[in-house]
Amino acid sequence: MRKLKIGVVGLGGIAQKAWLPVLSNAGDWQLQGAFSPTKEKAQKVCDAYRIPYVSSIAELAAQCDAVFVHSATSSHFTVVSDLLGAGVNVCVDKPLAESLADAERLVELAERKKRTLMVGFNRRFSPLYRELKEKLTSGASLRMDKHRADSVGPNDLRFTLLDDYLHVVDTALWLAGGEAQLQSGTLQTNDQGHMLFAEHHFAKDHLQITTSMHRRAGSQREWVQAVTEGGLYDVTDMREWREECGSGLLHRPIPGWQTTLEQRGFAGCARHFLDCVANQTVPETSGEQALLAQRVVEKLWREAMSE
Repeated sequence: MRKLKIGVVGLGGIAQKAWLPVLSNAGDWQLQGAFSPTKEKAQKVCDAYRIPYVSSIAELAAQCDAVFVHSATSSHFTVVSDLLGAGVNVCVDKPLAESLADAERLVELAERKKRTLMVGFNRRFSPLYRELKEKLTSGASLRMDKHRADSVGPNDLRFTLLDDYLHVVDTALWLAGGEAQLQSGTLQTNDQGHMLFAEHHFAKDHLQITTSMHRRAGSQREWVQAVTEGGLYDVTDMREWREECGSGLLHRPIPGWQTTLEQRGFAGCARHFLDCVANQTVPETSGEQALLAQRVVEKLWREAMSE
């Protein structure tokens, strides 16, 4: 079978730290080229990973079956529209687009063009989170915290909700099995409109779900705690697993062979997208799926603005 030809748009920090190390380790695919508007900076990255630099998105699209988009959120609608319009399958960083309306238009375009559109919610592919999800069939409560040491501002509330809190909402609702009913919550901002603290409570059937983020917590810790019938589970930073099921506390060490990018789901996410393109199957984090969490975050922002 012919190897998939893939490309990359956007060569900034997230591409260099999380995606290029995975994509450059080509298996069933061929890294065809990359594009970023600032050629001088982009060329250095391309040289480091031995990727051809391509001078435009149109040129890249003409050479590729699928493209990973890691450009600024403000560019997502235009970039993804151009790629889908050219008949290319797309995996884009969250959020799908800067506005909910644009995100919905991209989902419609992908359906019309019969192309695969996936949003890179890497946490859904973290091995420990996937294992935890299997334990939640009898869940009573689930809590996800993702804090920041000192990251208040400079961006406004809406940006922070879409850029960071969206991860918490999406992961928690996915672990819980999908859509849930928002029960209550709080959003605290400073005088400049920067987010300080968010905590929200959802319910799905008998499962109670809490999401929480403090922007100046003095810690970068992320953890998920679950209470089920017969067991308590705690996953910290997608690396440490603790469980208590009546026979003492089990603390499982990190597998020595597992890389950070495997632990955090980037490797699994990339492979899943390319498998879906190759096999023409629907991705777990399809554009339609990604809209669920973005609609929730949009609702939280609008309600905060109306207070």
